[in-house]
Amino acid sequence: MQLSWRLKLLNKALRLFVKPQLRKTSDPSDARKTLALIADLVFRKPPFLRHYLRDGEMHWFASGQCRPGKAVLYFHGGGYVAGSPSVYSGLLGRLARLSRFEVCAPDYRLAPTNPAPAAFDDCLAAWDHLLEQGFQPKDIVIGGDSAGGGLALAVLSVLCHRGTLPAGCFVMSPCVDFTMSGESLISNQDSDVILPAERFPDLAENVLQGLDPKDPRISPFYAEFSGAPNVLMHYSETEILQSDALRMAERLRSFGAGVTVNAHPDAPHVWHLLDGWIPEARASLREIAYFVQDCFTETSR
Repeated sequence: MQLSWRLKLLNKALRLFVKPQLRKTSDPSDARKTLALIADLVFRKPPFLRHYLRDGEMHWFASGQCRPGKAVLYFHGGGYVAGSPSVYSGLLGRLARLSRFEVCAPDYRLAPTNPAPAAFDDCLAAWDHLLEQGFQPKDIVIGGDSAGGGLALAVLSVLCHRGTLPAGCFVMSPCVDFTMSGESLISNQDSDVILPAERFPDLAENVLQGLDPKDPRISPFYAEFSGAPNVLMHYSETEILQSDALRMAERLRSFGAGVTVNAHPDAPHVWHLLDGWIPEARASLREIAYFVQDCFTETSR
């Protein structure tokens, strides 16, 4: 795959300016401020974005004409210590515009003030809230990126156990194993243009605070997925979470799930956030949007 000149330039800028900043950021509150600043400057919003609270519980996003009665339930990234639906409004609005379905997102609690499994509990509660509002499981596709991708898979495991399956699940650069046993944490520590691998132990300490790192609510790589629906997984071959994605895909397949994996040869972690700057982000978001549409088409038959 040939990289666009924009992506090549972006990779250089991330390596020179963003990764050193993240390497120095040790306080979670600083991480929140940094991500919020980057979002304001870089994460482009679609035209006529509609962002509102419904029932005082969930953030909802729409842009363009969205079809009623179905929704994408999205869990944002940020390493469990940063991020919010508002920070992710650009991505969620663009996904709504491309898929033509509304996207909703919980403002889940963040570590270290609220360590794991607080975020998982809030995300599972968000699913239950949609059902209380009249949605059927087949009316919902769940998804997320990075830590949010791990949350989506952790929630999916519980839904498999309950027998209330969503229409599908998509994840981008998911973080799924807090035992830090993934090979790419070492092999890709230099090639990853944004995430400093040496900060992962500090992150784990802030997030876990004594919780077993193999607990499936924080490390869905150790969860079970009997009867899981189709899953779409995106990751970059140069990022430190490459191993998480590859091993997670095989774990899902071992339970009979249909997993489609799309590996980019040299994109930054969750490059989808940069739609409007690099063409690779738009192409990947379109694939996710088509996946969402296909999931709802299949469950409507």
